[in-house]
Amino acid sequence: MLPPGTHRLGPGNATLAVRTKRGGAAAKAGHDLDMLVTAWEGTLEVGEDGAATAAQLTADATSLRVQKGTGGMQALGEDDKANIHQTIDDEVLKRADIAFRSTSIDGARVQGELTIGSTTKPIEFELEADGGSVSATIAVTQSKWGMKPYSALFGALKVHDDVVVALQSR
Repeated sequence: MLPPGTHRLGPGNATLAVRTKRGGAAAKAGHDLDMLVTAWEGTLEVGEDGAATAAQLTADATSLRVQKGTGGMQALGEDDKANIHQTIDDEVLKRADIAFRSTSIDGARVQGELTIGSTTKPIEFELEADGGSVSATIAVTQSKWGMKPYSALFGALKVHDDVVVALQSR
């Protein structure tokens, strides 16, 4: 349980990570990516009873940075990481604002609205608070928010539509 009050989260005390998986006939040529969001902030409101009552988060879509690429025919170099960053900015997220706002919290179950660019959709996930730390993991289906998952080689290499977003406080 967390103490009552407003708990602020961001890169200084938590990580917000995004994981992609590759698919398609040429999947062996691509990489599964582990990325960190480097510019974001969130708050978690906790009531007197120790239960979460509200949550919100905003993230700068241009702040995703590749930390690691697994698989692929060769290791990712710094130029590759820079090209991936540019592609995410220009073709996938298109520098769109990202925001989450809870609409209800029932125990560990959080329901809310996720906005990516001009599209807002409902989403829900489990929020775990244990020993003063907070964690949540959620699958976001890109196409539900109007994003086209990245593909190359005429679609033979593509990123799966679902990406996993994980928050972990330290």
